[in-house]
Amino acid sequence: MGKKLVLAEKPSVGKEIAKVLGCRENRNGYMEGKSYIVTWALGHLVTLADPDAYNKKFGQWNIEDLPIIPDRMKLIVIQKTSKQYNTVKSLIERKDVDEIIIATDAGREGELVARWILEKSPVNKPLKRLWISSITNKAITEGFKKLKPGKEYENLFSAAVARAESDWIMGINATRALTTKYNAQLSCGRVQTPTVAIIAQREKEIIEFQPQKYYGIKAESSNLNFTWKDKKSNSPNTFKEEIIENILNKIKNKDGKIISVESKMKKKYSPPLYDLTELQRDGYSKYEYSAKKTLSIMQSLYEHHKLLTYPRTDSRYLTDDMVETLPDVLRAISLDKYRQTAFGILKKPVKKSKSFVDNSKVSDHHAIIPTEESMIRGSLSYDENNIYELVVKRFLSVLLPPYEYEEKTVKMEIGGEIFTTTGIRVINKGWKILSTEDSKDRLVPDFKAGDSLTIKKPMKTSGETAPPPYLNEGSLLSAMENPVKYMSTSDKDLKKIIGETGGLGTVATRAEIIDKLFNTHLLEERGKSIRVTSKGKQLLTLVPDDLKSPLLTAEWEKKLNLISKGKLDKNTFIKEMKGYTRDIVKDIKSSTDKFKYDNLSTTKCTECGKLMLEVKTKHGKSLVCQDRNCGHRINLSRTTNARCPNCHKKLDMVGHDDNKKFVCSNCGFRETLAAFEKKKKGQNSKGGKRDFQDYKKKSEKAAKDAEIADNPFAALANLNLKKDKKK
Repeated sequence: MGKKLVLAEKPSVGKEIAKVLGCRENRNGYMEGKSYIVTWALGHLVTLADPDAYNKKFGQWNIEDLPIIPDRMKLIVIQKTSKQYNTVKSLIERKDVDEIIIATDAGREGELVARWILEKSPVNKPLKRLWISSITNKAITEGFKKLKPGKEYENLFSAAVARAESDWIMGINATRALTTKYNAQLSCGRVQTPTVAIIAQREKEIIEFQPQKYYGIKAESSNLNFTWKDKKSNSPNTFKEEIIENILNKIKNKDGKIISVESKMKKKYSPPLYDLTELQRDGYSKYEYSAKKTLSIMQSLYEHHKLLTYPRTDSRYLTDDMVETLPDVLRAISLDKYRQTAFGILKKPVKKSKSFVDNSKVSDHHAIIPTEESMIRGSLSYDENNIYELVVKRFLSVLLPPYEYEEKTVKMEIGGEIFTTTGIRVINKGWKILSTEDSKDRLVPDFKAGDSLTIKKPMKTSGETAPPPYLNEGSLLSAMENPVKYMSTSDKDLKKIIGETGGLGTVATRAEIIDKLFNTHLLEERGKSIRVTSKGKQLLTLVPDDLKSPLLTAEWEKKLNLISKGKLDKNTFIKEMKGYTRDIVKDIKSSTDKFKYDNLSTTKCTECGKLMLEVKTKHGKSLVCQDRNCGHRINLSRTTNARCPNCHKKLDMVGHDDNKKFVCSNCGFRETLAAFEKKKKGQNSKGGKRDFQDYKKKSEKAAKDAEIADNPFAALANLNLKKDKKK
């Protein structure tokens, strides 16, 4: 009897599957047992070939060669991971392997990882698909009992190919056209460019915002503040000051009379379970973790610790069949402060509720919840514990009763004008026992209609309307998830589609997109807010309008969804994208717009003599040669984890070699690195958050990483690029 070959996406997942399947023979790049062989990719092992694979002249960037649109796309083995590819290929071809089981991530891109490997190593063997949402022993065991025929996922693979090939065709051509036309690195794409446009639009709204002053009235009685309400609009404010002045004169020295007391019993349910985007938002708002960092922590909790289910999900609900597994999850929760709550829930049968169980709202994967694995005390890092605790708390919240309270609204009349106040009496804290939200009583006396109240001197209140806030990493994720308000179209169907398909990018790619926009200097951080750089603003004037709107992604996702359901041929879609790309390149070539740097420094490049650009990223400041053919770079400063002793802001490190010093951009504090080291060595180890030597090693590594991330021309530096001859 032959063996079955299981292909996972990553070594960590492959080894967990191997353990469950009894594959104990550890080989080079795979594990083998009596009935199964488990191997793995390292992410993608096979990818679309670069342009020069079609014609060597495409190794040089020349606007005259555009558009580059191959008749048939080529696949190549990624050189860096070719050794593992060869291992997988040899296993696929082994004569004793009579069945292949795809066990890559259960989604569109996971399907692409496996199918491209199989396409590059063609064999005619039966194909099965493992589709699971966590990698606990139980989930893997159950998943192998319910393997699906590989044929059921061919349409999903077609959608993945359509997405990959179309992104290649459009991205390479649009980026090369802009870069060669203006001799500047100007990358664009159907997701990243609309993201920049969203931030630019918010900045425009803030700049153009005209504040308006508004007015209201407060009246105090019985130690309560009553608020004036307009009889027609029920608003507590008006923009007309004279209206408030007239009312104040009208009610001067008059008593109040209670005209009604209304009590309503209300319920407030827990927020839904987490999907990745919501968890990234909370990771930022509570701990200032970037979207990329939260995803990285989640991957560790999923793959290494096996404590959480699959993170790259866009669903906030569970399926019916999961309800019977929830008691096991509750019993596994071992965080001290939540154990008692979990055991309390277990005293009664766990019942499903539409608030967290809905099959129709689960696509590839259900919401993120804890697994039935218990946490080993002390096994999690500080950051991992923070994210794990968020998920545990949210999971328990949806299983707890709603927050119930009585809301009492008291209406009072003074001189014909209506004033109100509201009180709260908590009936049952429910899920709010786990929340920091206010759940305290705010009682009002037992007033009755007709009661007369003595009023202290009523006071005029005022304020100004405020502009919308600048976007930060948390709110940008929300804008990317639901960019409808940024769409100019009146097409309700497209707006509905972009909402249903998850907006710009996917839950799995948004963090990477945001990071890329910082690294290519289209965005920058100022404090906690995100702003568009001058380069980003100019890019928006140079790219065709369609590439700036979320509509393009909405249309793509609508059609990719049809392909995955077998209702649209992928070749029809790709043909349409090729035609669209030809139009984009034509528009860029014929443009008369100019690109101008406004961040030129007075420093000349030591390599080519041209003036260098001063660029700012998350990592600090650098000088980069403006010529994309050169790409020479000089570090000016980099942000460190060291804190200013005066204002506690992060310090920048400036200077080179023996002249390195810490500088605070906030309060002006300065100190040499040598003095800083000496002071650290003399301090008690309890006085700092981490050992200084560890900090120094991390700083040196960050500097090396920054050297790559900060250089906007890194990808172009080694290419012999021809300048655009057209003027």
